[in-house]
Amino acid sequence: MQIECYAQRLLNPFRGVVHVIRYRSAEAVTTDGIEWDIYVANDALLDGLGRAGRRAQISDIRYGHWSVETGLKRGPLYPSDDFKRLEDMGAVVYEHLLKMYRAVPFAFRDQFELWLLDRHDQPLALLHSVCADSETDTKPPLDWRAGMAAQERFQSTAIAGLDESAGGYLTGYVNSLASGVAQWFRRSDDGAGLGLHTRQGGDALHGRVLEADAFPPLFIATAGMDTAHTRLVHDYHAWQAPWMLLLPHLDAATRGALETCACRQAELIEKHCRLYPAVIDRAALQAARVEAALVRGLPRRSQADDAVPMFYIELDASERE
Repeated sequence: MQIECYAQRLLNPFRGVVHVIRYRSAEAVTTDGIEWDIYVANDALLDGLGRAGRRAQISDIRYGHWSVETGLKRGPLYPSDDFKRLEDMGAVVYEHLLKMYRAVPFAFRDQFELWLLDRHDQPLALLHSVCADSETDTKPPLDWRAGMAAQERFQSTAIAGLDESAGGYLTGYVNSLASGVAQWFRRSDDGAGLGLHTRQGGDALHGRVLEADAFPPLFIATAGMDTAHTRLVHDYHAWQAPWMLLLPHLDAATRGALETCACRQAELIEKHCRLYPAVIDRAALQAARVEAALVRGLPRRSQADDAVPMFYIELDASERE
């Protein structure tokens, strides 16, 4: 019986990490280490489809929801021979969840990455990631997105006189630097990337190897940007800090700078901190968690009051150009 435990990034935009306990076509998933959803899928429907089955979609059935506080809340039951088999798979995942929920964060397994390339065929922005080569035939959108939350809540004074949201402007600006080609890479343990197939041209790039420093660690390259746009990207990273701290590859200086930014969003620190692989300033994060607990007991503030000031912080030397 093979049970897999792994983590995978949620991308375009980067908005966190999902941790997975999987057995066959059943899985338990969490984005905060507290609330877990368990799903099963009837993979028998794919029997006999061959390669076509890789593109087929089968619906997930909710086995249940679990947390330490509430225990298991079961999903709907469907009396049938097929569902008995699915129930058995779900039970295996649930039993393993009870043993493994304290072991998060799990190791990341999504080493296949789809990068939007700039006009010099270098990685510009990370669009998607998957765990297996067979999944690289997926066709996600080839434009980078700051995300709806960023359009609503991300603020920056880096670019003067904007007539749109900072998030909307950043989306357009990053895509204006792209060549229109995207390439899949298989990242190795040392950070280097083997170029796989491309989307929308760039066939000659197949088989190339890029060193680790070609890939921006926070998923947007600032090489060649002027000071104002570099600051805008750094402000965006600062706004994303509670999610960025979920990443395992950050050096101490970058992690420390992101912790400083993240502590200005105490409620998001509280949501994600159980999945942080390392902490530089534990006292500061604990203070943020206390603040989050106090805020939960207060009446909700207006959106204007919730605005988070952005500060330009050099997050990583490799991003300075």
